[in-house]
Amino acid sequence: IQADGTDGNCVTFVLHDEDHTLGNSLRYMVMKNPDVEFCGYCITHPSESKINFRIQTRGTLPAVEPFRKGLNDLMGVCQHVLNTFEVRHSWRAQG
Repeated sequence: IQADGTDGNCVTFVLHDEDHTLGNSLRYMVMKNPDVEFCGYCITHPSESKINFRIQTRGTLPAVEPFRKGLNDLMGVCQHVLNTFEVRHSWRAQG
């Protein structure tokens, strides 16, 4: 959902079947980008499992770019945690 009068730098993404776990983690990753002016999310209703995730960027940077980067960065962090866990877990199983 793109805000009226913008050129894609202010967008609300609707993420279905998600909650605070993804919302807060993704918000943190997106806000690390200095070109992001605002990033926040809300859960529409406690009985619904969807979030509205809003990004507003400075200048002409499309909001979808920091959104994609945030998702990719978050996947990288999750993969690192999983790899570290597997290495530690396999080491203990052998010893």
